[in-house]
Amino acid sequence: MQSPADIAIYGGGAGGGKSYSLLLEPLYHKDNPNFSAVFFRRTSPQITLPGGLWDQSTKIYPQTGAVPTVGNLRWKFPSGSTVRFSHLQHDKNIFDFQGSELPLIIFDELTHFSADQFWYLLSRNRSMCGVKPYVRASCNPDADSWVAKLLSWWIDTDGGLPINDRAGKLRWFVRVNDRLEWADSKKELAEKYPSIPAKSLTFIPAKLTDNPALLAADPGYLANLLVLPMVERERLLGGNWKIRPAAGLVFNRAWFQIVPVAPSYARRRVRAWDKASTPGAGDWTCGVLISVGDDGIYWIESVIRGQWSAAERNRIIQQTAQMDGPETEIWIEQEGGSGGKESAEISVRELVGFSVHTDRVTGDKLTRARPFAAQCEAGNVRIVAGEWNDAYLDELHGFPERKSDDQVDASSLGFNKLANAFRGIWSPEPSPGTSNRSTVLSSIPSDAGFAMPNEGSFYKKW
Repeated sequence: MQSPADIAIYGGGAGGGKSYSLLLEPLYHKDNPNFSAVFFRRTSPQITLPGGLWDQSTKIYPQTGAVPTVGNLRWKFPSGSTVRFSHLQHDKNIFDFQGSELPLIIFDELTHFSADQFWYLLSRNRSMCGVKPYVRASCNPDADSWVAKLLSWWIDTDGGLPINDRAGKLRWFVRVNDRLEWADSKKELAEKYPSIPAKSLTFIPAKLTDNPALLAADPGYLANLLVLPMVERERLLGGNWKIRPAAGLVFNRAWFQIVPVAPSYARRRVRAWDKASTPGAGDWTCGVLISVGDDGIYWIESVIRGQWSAAERNRIIQQTAQMDGPETEIWIEQEGGSGGKESAEISVRELVGFSVHTDRVTGDKLTRARPFAAQCEAGNVRIVAGEWNDAYLDELHGFPERKSDDQVDASSLGFNKLANAFRGIWSPEPSPGTSNRSTVLSSIPSDAGFAMPNEGSFYKKW
């Protein structure tokens, strides 16, 4: 907040107080009646979600006498200065600010924006109010973003971690023939490019330990970061700018224990299918059977996999359902488009008599796989011995670089359905005069579709 840089970026680990420090920044100028600032997030829901920028601003700005206009996501301070929150969901949204004069531009999660959006809005960063125009931004590491290249001087080339001795140091740049030219001083650039004014930029690494207030209020947050899959843990806890999903990092065969048989005490079983329909080539149809017990251990019991025609595939799915038994839930991944919907509907009709559901694909494969990967790394996933083991482990270990990922998709679907089994059942607050325990137990419908553990173990697990 004391940096003199034209552009200061505070980024790296999660929980460092990045967004909070951005919210404080406009208060330097709250008594200037002609001052205005704009906060940008990529989408509107990111601004208004609980704990987001707008939510946090309602705890800070009223203390200065500021009055909100909720419909416009705007604060007006007693002097007349304003702070606005806006989105840039599409690149074309930058033109909503043509002709604007924005003394302070603030980007929350800069890696979510495109380089074109950032550089265009820099042209709106101008001021007639006496405040020198400047930009502030926060971000988490993203090895594949344009921001990683912009900040490369502050990041160790080999390890990907910020170089402590360079934290907060200013560098100067000009753009020449669409290329950024850098120097350690403004004077150096002025001598080389006397007709081009230089701008200064700095990067300050963020760490969870920078925010003792969060650690005191929520001691469990560190545990949340520690149980993330390796790639996300390195990014959000370690602040690593070079790590990216690669073979052996999202899943690693060393994390899995192979056992002779699955336990008989499993509380719930799911067979998840990722379908394909080209015989002998292309993608594979894959059905993964996963179960979970009261102890929180997940068991990969079997994998059915092949490159079949649509008719043969449907016959095998039916046979597998009969083999698994009616107590096993069936989930079928529904691809986008009318063809994917029609294929899923056919499968549901052909599996009459079984507990069958479809799941519409949303989000990218890596995002869907991360919850499963986290439990695998924690040692909470066992694999039952079978001829399919090598092909299964090879695919998981090679994800996302390996071309084939059908077993990963099916495993992610099955795991997520098991892990979310109780979502929507918990009652968030007890009724007056009742305990959490009685509220939770009484809120579970009698036809919830899973076997209840004994009351004591259920309460302890919850």
